Amino acid sequence: MKMKRALFPYQDRRDFFTPEDFSDEEDLMLKTTASFVKKSVKPQLEAIAQHQYSVAKQLFVQAGELGLLGVEVPEEYGGLSLNKKISGLIAEYMGHAGAFSVSFNIHAGVGTLPFIYFGTEGQKQKYLPKLATGEWIGAYALTEPDAGSDALNSRSRAVWNEEKSAWVLNGEKQWITNAHMADVYVVFAQTDQGMTAFIVERSFEGVSVGPEEKKMGIKGSSTATLILEEVEIPSGNILGKIGKGHKIALNILNMARLKLAFSNVGTAKQALVLAGDYAKERLQFQTPIIGFTMIQEKIADMAIAIYGAESAAYRTADGLDRRMELIEKDQDASNLMFDFAMECSINKVKCSEILDQVVDEAVQIHGGYGYMQEYEVERLYRDARISRIFEGTNEINRLTISKLLMKQYLTTIPAEEKHIEEVEGQSGKWIQASEQFLYLCLKALTDAGVSIAQEQEYARLLSDMVSDLYVMESAFLRTEKSERMGRLNETHQMMAEVLGAESLRRIKEGAFTILSSVHSVEADRKGWITAYNNIDVPPFPEIFELKRKIAKDVTAWKEAEAI
Repeated sequence: MKMKRALFPYQDRRDFFTPEDFSDEEDLMLKTTASFVKKSVKPQLEAIAQHQYSVAKQLFVQAGELGLLGVEVPEEYGGLSLNKKISGLIAEYMGHAGAFSVSFNIHAGVGTLPFIYFGTEGQKQKYLPKLATGEWIGAYALTEPDAGSDALNSRSRAVWNEEKSAWVLNGEKQWITNAHMADVYVVFAQTDQGMTAFIVERSFEGVSVGPEEKKMGIKGSSTATLILEEVEIPSGNILGKIGKGHKIALNILNMARLKLAFSNVGTAKQALVLAGDYAKERLQFQTPIIGFTMIQEKIADMAIAIYGAESAAYRTADGLDRRMELIEKDQDASNLMFDFAMECSINKVKCSEILDQVVDEAVQIHGGYGYMQEYEVERLYRDARISRIFEGTNEINRLTISKLLMKQYLTTIPAEEKHIEEVEGQSGKWIQASEQFLYLCLKALTDAGVSIAQEQEYARLLSDMVSDLYVMESAFLRTEKSERMGRLNETHQMMAEVLGAESLRRIKEGAFTILSSVHSVEADRKGWITAYNNIDVPPFPEIFELKRKIAKDVTAWKEAEAI
């Protein structure tokens, strides 16, 4: 397939990383994580759900001893200096760890990464070794009661007190994960110079934590309000630059979105395995229900969605890893990471909604038993719901995706690349058609002067179209690389084929809705619809037969092989 990459230009397509590229040594990290979750975490899930903090803290220490907390921490501070692909691999399997996975990912992600990317040498030496070993637990305090999705509209305020030679911080931070267990918090507050990030230790006078919130799911993770009353913070505890805390907040939030996506993929895989095993065992009308094609379709849809989500997440992690190499050369970390804001939001939205789809179908396959707490899918169903709200609601992320997409279309994509080249192969034709539908919509909205920030239905459709395109392309690239490397998995090939066909159908439908709705003169609308009808859509495969084959293959896999 020969085509220019205008929308996602960060990687050489032949070097595209896939999960099959992990080395045996790197796979050991997965096995280590799997063993830790199975032997140490799962037996303690009930104790964790009862907020026995000592149990969770001991698990953090164990995770630290195994190196799981310090994957991205530089070696000189007690970590392993590994990359985001490995971090994603660990987060993925940690997705099997219930509420503990939330505590773990917050600590290893937003609780630690701000120090790595924005800390001074002294701050790194003081905090990173403790965070890497689990001696200390980290937390991230951004959200406030009245701010909601407008996270940068903080009412918490820090004022410099000359007499005390310290910043005096007052405010409340809401829904802080690890609140009752954390030893150090990264707290964002307004100053006269703008939003600033502060390092606040639990032991500082004036720091207190409210009662545990009573939640629908992830009951075992600590979630509470962080209360800050006249907290004196030394000048050495400013993280990054005064007034530039928004750069830290937004970039670390992007990293959190990707880590959450990996965790969602892991939980979805767990739900798929549970559903497949149950479908093989459950008899109805003297037949295992996996023999019914409607159940097979559900299993196939779950597997296909996971395959696409996994392909996209590792693609993004690989792009970030390549970009991180530039950061080591003293380039501005915040600007380099922000280049991946759209992809991080795409992964967050896609993976959280795929998880919802998968756990919902897993419960449905279990029937009435899936509603009972003795079956694990019941907990997975409740725990999954928060992922569409975590790290920015999916609505906010869709606005982010569409705004960045429109900006990229207007400012960074050369005019000649807005006309897609001829491509080779069936997958290339599906991608080509998808891009043509997307570009046509972007042109129509631009020509009509539509503000997608105000008319947000267009933003929703644009974000869904580009997200489908990114996932489709990622799945195709993964499959094509496997074929090129002589390791093609025929089931994966069928998954990519169905994913491509169904993604293109959704993109085409979204394009028609936009072009039929955009405000403009009737002649322009007719012209856009004519252009829409002239886009060459390749023939679709026989979907039902492919899904039956996929379901048969997936339910024959062992848990360790499940996509």
